[in-house]
Amino acid sequence: MNPSTAAASGQPARESNIDAIVSYFEGGIKPAGGPGELGIELEHIIVHDDMSPVSYSGERGVAWLLDQLKDEYPHLTRDVHGDLLGVSRPGEAVTIEPAAQLELSAGPFVDLSTARATFDAFEQRVGELLEPAGERLLTLGYHPTAAARDLELIPKRRYQFMNLYLGEKDTCGPCMMRGSASTQVSIDYTSTADCLRKLRLAFALVPVLSLMCDNSPVFEGKPRKHELVRTEIWQHMDNDRCGLVPGVLDPPFDLRRYAEYILDTVAILIPCKKEQWCYSDRTFGDIYAERTMTRAEVEHALSMFFNDVRLKTYVEIRPADAMPVPYVIAYAALVRGLFYDAASLDALDELFAGVDEAAYGAAKEALMARGYDAEVYGQPVAELCDAVVAIAERGLSEADRPYLEPLARLVAERTTLATLAERSGAVAGR
Repeated sequence: MNPSTAAASGQPARESNIDAIVSYFEGGIKPAGGPGELGIELEHIIVHDDMSPVSYSGERGVAWLLDQLKDEYPHLTRDVHGDLLGVSRPGEAVTIEPAAQLELSAGPFVDLSTARATFDAFEQRVGELLEPAGERLLTLGYHPTAAARDLELIPKRRYQFMNLYLGEKDTCGPCMMRGSASTQVSIDYTSTADCLRKLRLAFALVPVLSLMCDNSPVFEGKPRKHELVRTEIWQHMDNDRCGLVPGVLDPPFDLRRYAEYILDTVAILIPCKKEQWCYSDRTFGDIYAERTMTRAEVEHALSMFFNDVRLKTYVEIRPADAMPVPYVIAYAALVRGLFYDAASLDALDELFAGVDEAAYGAAKEALMARGYDAEVYGQPVAELCDAVVAIAERGLSEADRPYLEPLARLVAERTTLATLAERSGAVAGR
């Protein structure tokens, strides 16, 4: 929709809202030559010792667990009814996902050893609290025993609306919200051009990263029927706000087009004074047709998109399942080696030249069907994975390179954590 059409259709503030979103993205630009910081998020599934679900409520539920952590993480987040939904301290935030998956968001990290120590210490502390209650943490991509719709939603109004909307939109909305758990790594950019380049390359890498980080041997309480369960879930959630950002693999793509995509998508939720959150089936462009969005409104709008790679004031890379900490740090090392070295970016440009939307979709389908036996972007995916690991190794410092080893070993053996769990008959959690 061009500006004149937008104005004619009742969006006179469209241009100022495009500018507001683009300005927000540009506000994330960091000075060149920085240390290569990484943000890391890891979601955990909490179960009883018999692998049955632990919910938010209950005598030893996740609300109880958060309460036990509040002295060590003294900044508390509560809803309007007083329910405790998160605790934090500088550099670490402990929050909960829709079915009480426990997430640690930490960083930004310069030193991978510090990242490793942070996540190890968190899991050790939570494990000490859970063990006497007959509970434990799992780092898996999907709940090992429960069907998603049987898992209790936490008392967060935002999630109640999202569950209803996504449950009607496609088959896997509740599966994503309640059953899944992920690993996410975020990177910085130093200019608009650097942002767009990293965004494009991160998207091109998504099918490969999904394979390397596949850790979902079970789906809806049963053995999986194919590889890359997470990929299928996200293909059947809400294509308006998941998968590819439209046009992002095209050379002319720019931040303005990203902003237009945000404005032209149904909001689902908007902040409202009476109930905190209200449902809306209008687009963000229509909701803010008459005035410019505030920074907080831009941030909320961006939070309602769940693409394979998401842009905020950093690039958030999202296709990986939750994994045990050594693999999470290996994944972070992989991302650092690929995106914070100029020669690595050049090599990725060459490796993924010509990747388009059709190839992207075909790669996902091939990998779900054949895993390491698939062809992706015109070549055997095993060789493509080898090339990606080699590029990352060259891009890492001598100190960081050893952290890559757990993931590099899986690639060399042409296997995944999910496949290893299937072979052993055990859950590759913790």
